[in-house]
Amino acid sequence: QVQLVESGGGLVQAGDSLRLSCAAAGRTFSNYAMGWLRQAPGKEREFVGAIRRSGRSPYYADFVKGRFTISRDNAKNTVYLEMNSLKPQDTAVYYCAAVEIYNGPSSQWNYWGQGTQVTVSS
Repeated sequence: QVQLVESGGGLVQAGDSLRLSCAAAGRTFSNYAMGWLRQAPGKEREFVGAIRRSGRSPYYADFVKGRFTISRDNAKNTVYLEMNSLKPQDTAVYYCAAVEIYNGPSSQWNYWGQGTQVTVSS
């Protein structure tokens, strides 16, 4: 089992920045690729980005490229989502997730956090 706990969400204005963190506990963190997904009210959950076990070459959805950055610190068992130039349409619950073998945005994530709310006002 891997337990994931997100933090760092909040209410910000358009153009602001936020950094989300996801702390992992349980099995060896470095054995898992980590992803960030989000779900806005009334919409399906969507892929935001992911980072491989090594931390190299993160992947991003087109709508966040150039604005969001994913990183991980395997020594701290934590993955981060740095969000810049936030827009009202970024408002959603943001989830981190873990999977042993990453197969792209439609990966079958094995473990999920409880989510953290990000609200961007215009």
